Amino acid sequence: MENVTSHTHFILDGFGELGALRPFLFLPFSVMFVVSLLANSLLLYVVVSQRSLHSPMCVLIAGMALVDLSLPLFFVPHMLLSFLFDWRGISLTGCLVQMYLIHLAAGFESTLLVWMALDRYFAICMPLTYHEQMALPKFLRFIVPLVVRNILMISLFVSLAGTLSFCASNVLNHCFCEHMALVQLACGSTAINNLVGLMTVFLNPVADFIFIAASYIIIFSSVLKSGKSGTKALHTCVTHMLVITVCLTTALVAFLSYRITNGLSVGVRVFFSTMYMLFPSCFNPIIYGMRTAGIKTHILRTLTC
Repeated sequence: MENVTSHTHFILDGFGELGALRPFLFLPFSVMFVVSLLANSLLLYVVVSQRSLHSPMCVLIAGMALVDLSLPLFFVPHMLLSFLFDWRGISLTGCLVQMYLIHLAAGFESTLLVWMALDRYFAICMPLTYHEQMALPKFLRFIVPLVVRNILMISLFVSLAGTLSFCASNVLNHCFCEHMALVQLACGSTAINNLVGLMTVFLNPVADFIFIAASYIIIFSSVLKSGKSGTKALHTCVTHMLVITVCLTTALVAFLSYRITNGLSVGVRVFFSTMYMLFPSCFNPIIYGMRTAGIKTHILRTLTC
């Protein structure tokens, strides 16, 4: 049998069809990157530095800021350098590491929304035992299983991707190492990779959003039964619903763009996929900073000092 050499070096050719116009993408994406870094860093600093903000919900918001701060760092600097200097190359090892970090951070974004939904459920539906339920020793029963799930599932599909042989093209039509974009370049069967990829989607973001939706249905039912006092408590959920809507919408658009092959150019699909990773990191800290009263007050004090 003829030996086939597997590629160990890849080209990230996202927005390559723009040709000479590609460097102009540096400006809008660098602005979004800076906004994400500054907004999340400020939000994280304010929550950590102010003891009055060390409530369970504010700690979860700080956790979201940490994830939103980390996620762009895993791919945006390389993407910006590729726009400016045409540095598009990445090794297979570098690609797998980037893939693992990006998907792990994105997975914890939806997991944090689950923990926030639990916080609102305990605060509104079980107010008398709220502090007991949210105490770390008891809340660990919700933390440990989801952390283990995220790490195991993402480690599994990234490890399986690393065992593939890439003997055809080594050009990824993407700005970062996305799982299916790499798997599609493999020669031989990728059925197991596709299956594990789908399992990860359904066991992580899909399961998380089903749980979140069920939690808020229960919360809304409880609020409607409780009358005016419940209506006031309902306003605390609006911020989280805005963030969930943005995360779900960007994820759904990115997912559908890769399933609709007719009528959408490669550049449009790459744009939606990149926005799915980058836009929530810019949007979330602004929403939490503006709509969370205690955090907003301390942010304004910090900026006006």
